Amino acid sequence: MQNAAHYYNGTFENDLGDNFGRIVNPSTEKMLGYFPCGLPSLIDRTVINARNVFEQSWKFVLCKERLGYLERLVGLIEEHRDEFANVISLEMGSPLEFSKSSQVGTALNHLRTTIRAANQPFDMHNSTVSLEGRIRFEPLGVAGIITPWNWPLNQVILKVAAAIAAGCTIVHKPSEMTALSSTFLARLIHESGLPAGVYNCIHGSGSQTGAALANHTELSVVSFTGSTNAGRKIAIAAAGNLIPSVMELGGKSPNLLFEDCDVFLAVKQGVAHAFRNAGQSCNAASRMLVGRQIYDDSIMAAKLEAAAFLPGDPLDRDTTLGPVISKTQFDRVQNLIQSGIDDGARLVCGGLGMPDGISEGYFVRPTIFADVTPAMRIWQEEIFGPVLTMTAFNNPDHAIELANNTAYGLSAYIQTADRRQAEIVSRQLDVGMVQVNGTSRAAGAPFGGVKHSGYGREGGLWGIRGFQSVKSISGVGVPPS
Repeated sequence: MQNAAHYYNGTFENDLGDNFGRIVNPSTEKMLGYFPCGLPSLIDRTVINARNVFEQSWKFVLCKERLGYLERLVGLIEEHRDEFANVISLEMGSPLEFSKSSQVGTALNHLRTTIRAANQPFDMHNSTVSLEGRIRFEPLGVAGIITPWNWPLNQVILKVAAAIAAGCTIVHKPSEMTALSSTFLARLIHESGLPAGVYNCIHGSGSQTGAALANHTELSVVSFTGSTNAGRKIAIAAAGNLIPSVMELGGKSPNLLFEDCDVFLAVKQGVAHAFRNAGQSCNAASRMLVGRQIYDDSIMAAKLEAAAFLPGDPLDRDTTLGPVISKTQFDRVQNLIQSGIDDGARLVCGGLGMPDGISEGYFVRPTIFADVTPAMRIWQEEIFGPVLTMTAFNNPDHAIELANNTAYGLSAYIQTADRRQAEIVSRQLDVGMVQVNGTSRAAGAPFGGVKHSGYGREGGLWGIRGFQSVKSISGVGVPPS
């Protein structure tokens, strides 16, 4: 049993008081501990203090010094990688090896990328005006950061590291379902020596604590990752206070397999991308669109790949598929699987209920539907579980039409041997990111989407700029030392 703790102005508050919630292990349905629920009054005190710290000291700290704290944080996370991975596996259910390599490993990669991106002048010469001048990037002020449970370290690092590098102070509201992970990170940030009040972490529900943070008039910017419905409310709150916001929301990402691709490699990678993290990734390749001539072979290959995913105890080395995060999410995924059956999609494997041999936890059977059409709920709604849909297309124009037939626009994936075709199709997809033939995004590449997947970008210099304002200075040629 462990309890989460608030962290504000350099101190930890462990007293749960009368207002607290439960943290549940999704693989056993047993309680791990409790988290305190921050009242609006605590949010108010923390934001006001973060504003004072920013105005009185932090905004004058040089970038080199700010990056020193992040460099120390890299070492601390590396030192505690196994412990961090264990907490994540217990708290949100990702298999332990995945937690080490991807949950923690990806966060470290983003942290290092942010440090590299910030190692450049925040002044640049402006050659587009007649007068000699420059453009300066300055911290916005107090950043309100609200993060999800599905990548409980990576999503926090993406925002927090960028905000620190930019020169902002931070009030962070993590998901209540992964409060232990954020408390662990707060302890490492504290150990890094970051000055009191620069980073603050307040736990609680989205409806109370998160809403109090998003609506606070002393914030300078809001950065949110989560559902589209919640993002819409937070964006409205930010707009009401006339401050910028970054919204990284849901996805329904298409994976286009053209007939000249390496079919079995493309399917293997596609199924893995749909099922990793139990399908609980906003950029999961959840819709596989396949050229008609290779459609039947792709379905058979996908079925074989799905059978290789082994659900079980996340701390077991053999486990490759963990549970979904909660009973609520399990029920939602079951409801959507039932809708696919009712709507006439062809169930290739998986389906309703829990995997064979498992009697506790929120485990979903690895599920594949074929012959899915845009009229079906499982086509249009983000499932956030290990469910893949497959649909045949007739030609490239048909593939593009199907890919864009959704309210979301986060990621897309293309598999083809024809580089020219990949370029042409990439330009016509209504998404923020495209990956071709299994390539990963380049370090520092912007992460974000369009349409109902949100706006703004994270990662590298793009993430830092989201926490900065732009100031043009004319008539002064050389920045002061």
